Amino acid sequence: MMLKHGNTDIEGVDSTNACYGGTAALFNCVNWVESSSWDGRYGLVVCTDSAVYAEGPARPTGGAAAIAMLIGPDAPIAFESKFRGSHMSHAYDFYKPNLASEYPVVDGKLSQTCYLMALDSCYKHFCAKYEKLEGKQFSISDAEYFVFHSPYNKLVQKSFGRLVFNDFVRNASSIDETAKEKLAPFSTLSGDESYQNRDLEKASQQVAKALYDAKVQPTTLIPKQVGNMYTASLYAAFASLLHNKHTELAGKRVILFSYGSGLTATMFSLRLNEGQHPFSLSNIASVMNVAGKLKARHEFAPEKFVDILKLMEHRYGAKDFVTSKDCSLLASGTYYLTEVDTMYRRFYAQKAVGNTVENGSLANGHS
Repeated sequence: MMLKHGNTDIEGVDSTNACYGGTAALFNCVNWVESSSWDGRYGLVVCTDSAVYAEGPARPTGGAAAIAMLIGPDAPIAFESKFRGSHMSHAYDFYKPNLASEYPVVDGKLSQTCYLMALDSCYKHFCAKYEKLEGKQFSISDAEYFVFHSPYNKLVQKSFGRLVFNDFVRNASSIDETAKEKLAPFSTLSGDESYQNRDLEKASQQVAKALYDAKVQPTTLIPKQVGNMYTASLYAAFASLLHNKHTELAGKRVILFSYGSGLTATMFSLRLNEGQHPFSLSNIASVMNVAGKLKARHEFAPEKFVDILKLMEHRYGAKDFVTSKDCSLLASGTYYLTEVDTMYRRFYAQKAVGNTVENGSLANGHS
């Protein structure tokens, strides 16, 4: 897109790391704007993925999305960069060992445990940094909203319940006496035991229910409607918050938790203000048009979806084929694949207003 308009002075390349790649790109871009290397231009981060699975119970959870973020100074969405906690470890929880297939190998039970373990670790580091810098304890009461990487909503509910349990263990002020009584039977569990304890899971979610409805529920619209989006998942949840609460977010703190299998995770903090048009929260919400985009989706029978995935399986890594070039369901301005030649070079066209092709065909970004 930028090459097409003559802009070749670009820095930054793809960041690929499971569901964490978009967060890595975002941090790189923010660090650039904050650095002595910054030359006054905006940065652009695009988090995009399609989550597809082999036949089986995981397939209906898949989805696809692209979220774009413009990075620059004096933004209405500001990073509290010193408040950040990360966790990395080595785990085969979700991975793609077969390069001839885009379907992952998933250890579901291990993946959930890894997610919650990383959440605990990130929250611990986040709280320690906050308390060192602010001189007071951090708890879930110190942020108005929490946004989670969202493979499926049940895990988001478990995750917020886990933060409540963490605050209980830390004797944080956010936990009242009633909550303490309900969580007390689990106070002696080891970390490993607590990840597998169903009674703790239920109790922590019950204790957290009212806070979840206030602090997390507004972030769940798009993930519930679209399904798993891998790299885009966290930022689709944040877009849901902007859509639902943009008139109430000025001055609020939002905590985000990003997770990528393998594994890498970070918890970080944003502080929001209304901003100035066109970079105001209200205009961002208007331009995103979340409700309109969800309403404009097209419904397909499951059998049609299965047929499309079979075609994708056949063409994954393939060469020397042309596509149907049917762009009737695409939005105006969308680039779409038209051909892969015998040398694996990919050719694209762009749908313009009136369903005509704009500027002919593009090969690997060149017209």
